[in-house]
Amino acid sequence: MSRTVRPVPKAPVRIVHLGLGAFHRSHQAWYTQHAGDAPDWGIAAFTGRRPDAAASLSGQDGLYTVVERGDEGDTFEVVGSIVEAVDGADIGRLAGLIAAPGTAVVTLTITEAAYGLRADGRLDPKDPGVADDLQQLKAGPDGMPTTPVGRLVNALAARQAAGAGPLAVVCCDNLSHNGTVARNAVVGMAEAWDPRLAAWIDANVSFVSTSVDRITPRTTDADVEAVTAACGYRDNSPVVAEPFRNWVLSGDFPAGRPRWEDAGAVFVDDIEPYENRKLWLLNGAHSLLAYLGQLRGHTTVAEALADPACLAAVERFWDEAEANLSGAAADGADLQIPAYRVQLLARFRNARIAHHLTQIAMDGSTKLRMRAVPVLAAEREAGRTGEGAAGMIAAWVAFCGAATQEGQAIQDPLAGDIAAACALPGPDRVRALVALLNEPLSQDGGTVELVATLAAGFVRQEAQA
Repeated sequence: MSRTVRPVPKAPVRIVHLGLGAFHRSHQAWYTQHAGDAPDWGIAAFTGRRPDAAASLSGQDGLYTVVERGDEGDTFEVVGSIVEAVDGADIGRLAGLIAAPGTAVVTLTITEAAYGLRADGRLDPKDPGVADDLQQLKAGPDGMPTTPVGRLVNALAARQAAGAGPLAVVCCDNLSHNGTVARNAVVGMAEAWDPRLAAWIDANVSFVSTSVDRITPRTTDADVEAVTAACGYRDNSPVVAEPFRNWVLSGDFPAGRPRWEDAGAVFVDDIEPYENRKLWLLNGAHSLLAYLGQLRGHTTVAEALADPACLAAVERFWDEAEANLSGAAADGADLQIPAYRVQLLARFRNARIAHHLTQIAMDGSTKLRMRAVPVLAAEREAGRTGEGAAGMIAAWVAFCGAATQEGQAIQDPLAGDIAAACALPGPDRVRALVALLNEPLSQDGGTVELVATLAAGFVRQEAQA
């Protein structure tokens, strides 16, 4: 690809995104391209830990191909809404863009583990990344914060100093009340650094909650070759996604926003029912399949769901989740949960989307707090066993135990604590692992016993017929 393939001039930067990756490019960037006023809304996207994605996209002038992979075949579309791709370490450019009066929206896909919060939802000053960034921020202009939240706080200070006015921060990570999560992290870090900045953020920055949905596996070399063969050009940065997409948003945009509703986004007053439906039914099933599926020898979601034992575990969990989901949103919209379940099964069975279980299994301690714990707690409070939700936790416990025993690294922000827990004897091990997810549940003897019993039945084995 080259600059000459752009049929129209670049849109001006009005959105800054943190967390440049495949999902952002298949979701928020796609919606922005399809907004009715897309020519007015360009995205400057910053990478997280590594600069690779920015370097690759910059070499293509920000252009890339979205491959929609359905049962009937592939379709290809060049997306050009990202007009600038930047190494996340370039905090000067980030501060300059966020301080610009034309910037109206900041979107985030920085993963659930990146917010640096304690279990009570407040900023954790003992988190290594948080502690280091606070030192960097206090160092003044020479400071180099490294976490997305630290970099954003630094940039918001530049906006305050420039008098550029209000804007919206839109969290697109898989978290309950994710706008509140983002606010707690950003305001918490600002308060610990400069209370006057925290007060300015409170008065000028809105935090929008969203529910995002589009299965987007990692791009493979075969996907790159498929684009070359089908389209006749070389794209080093395509993304592959399922045809389905969904975006529900709730919150204010004081400086304006694209007309994302033209592309199918939905704006609601109360997002919680939509969040829980997606977090529990889709993401919860993904986590369950990630751990149980790998224990049973599978590598992708489609493979795991074809295993009757995995499917039965998902259905048990879904029954419990559905029992604790409101059937309708506050605005009266029917959530259509039975139909949603049927649709999910069809999406999961799309074998042409190779959604790898190892990818989903990362950061389990963070994810299960939102996907399994609320359902299990609600079931126990209602006097039921919660076996379906306990089964998800048990699969994670067994997976962590097997990985530790085999000397495999566990990709998790609490990897050290998980390893220490796995070194304990049976019941103590289970209790310690449950405590990493939720301390009160770890004090419930019945819950710990149930998880231990279920985990004992989940052992590493060959794939089942």
